[in-house]
Amino acid sequence: MKNKLILFIGAIIVFSFGISFGPRPFIPSRVEIKKFKNGHYQLLVNKKPYIVKGVCYSPVPIGQSHDNDFWADSREPWKVDGKLMKKMGINTVRFYQSGQDPDDVRKVINDLYSLYGIRTIMGHWLGFWNYPSPFYADEDFRNRIKNDVLAMVREYKDEPGILFWVLGNENNYSFSGRVNFWSSEEIDAIGDPSVQISERARIYYSFVNEIAKAIHEIDPNHPVAMGNGELMTLDIADQVCPDVDIVACIIYRGKSFGNIFRNLRNTFDRPLVFIEFGCDAYNAYSKEEDEANQAKFLESQWIQIYQNLANNPKGEGNCLGGAIFEWSDEWWKNKEYDPQSWFVHDTGSNWSNGAYYFDIKVEGNKNMNEEWFGLVSLSEELEDGLNKRTPRKSYYTLREFWRNPRVKLNKRKK
Repeated sequence: MKNKLILFIGAIIVFSFGISFGPRPFIPSRVEIKKFKNGHYQLLVNKKPYIVKGVCYSPVPIGQSHDNDFWADSREPWKVDGKLMKKMGINTVRFYQSGQDPDDVRKVINDLYSLYGIRTIMGHWLGFWNYPSPFYADEDFRNRIKNDVLAMVREYKDEPGILFWVLGNENNYSFSGRVNFWSSEEIDAIGDPSVQISERARIYYSFVNEIAKAIHEIDPNHPVAMGNGELMTLDIADQVCPDVDIVACIIYRGKSFGNIFRNLRNTFDRPLVFIEFGCDAYNAYSKEEDEANQAKFLESQWIQIYQNLANNPKGEGNCLGGAIFEWSDEWWKNKEYDPQSWFVHDTGSNWSNGAYYFDIKVEGNKNMNEEWFGLVSLSEELEDGLNKRTPRKSYYTLREFWRNPRVKLNKRKK
């Protein structure tokens, strides 16, 4: 009887105080945004401040491409990566869209959180890569996409590892026809191209707000972010998106984010999370791997993120953190149409960016090497059936920065 009483009292203590001797308990989290009187923003998870120290995550093995179903991979690459991420200090992963099988997706989300304390930003393309091109002016298309998003939210909203939702990625680039152009008879009848762009923006952002509002009705525990390329057309979002909580920005500006923090406050006053930014680890000019410049650029970017967190008197106070592009190299990126090339770590490039000045002088100025953005490189050598992961210099540089950011921030002040 005495032993039973001791066990019973122990069970009450564990239940009441949340003492855990194993994986994290599966209790849904409350994620919210706090706005201070000075206009600064802070992300809270279960009432505690949370800085997003994240990576874009898609563990595609060598020889596979974007359609690889890593969610169902029996080798469980997220466990190998999760250990490395935790040692580095990463607390968040960003998925562009969930997989097809809810049980597989749920397992990945829960493994990352329960074993390594890593939370998930879950995204949805909003049909941006559908074929034919997305048609945001069409009611049937909108309803189909909206229903798909809400089904995703209902499926995973109670998972304790979910941090927030992201709607779209760079969908605003379709307004001017840069990517996946769409239109309507009414828009085409407008003569002025700039007015056409504004009308597409109004239609799209109104649609995003419609989805965000619906998400809040079924999931009051997680914010809704809108994925946007740079700050383009957010002046229109400001008019029609009252229910969007966060601007999730995709940006490649080299070492400096420039005036983005102040411009966002003046254009669409919402907290900012960078959901895609970074620097590749290949020097197209010298034709060699370049871990030093990658580490230098990423550290500079993170210093600016910290300078613009809440209650830093010299910043805008509207940044919540970021997700680096990306965790591991993707060998399929440069020639995704050619399966044979997926077995080669290609050094070719299809675009240029002068902000990455260390190799912009390469012939043709094509210096952005899509297959080399990883914080860890992949090798054809296998460990536990997976391509061997080797952390680059940037992995260790950011680990040290996150452990003691004041050292670098104080040097910047001097």
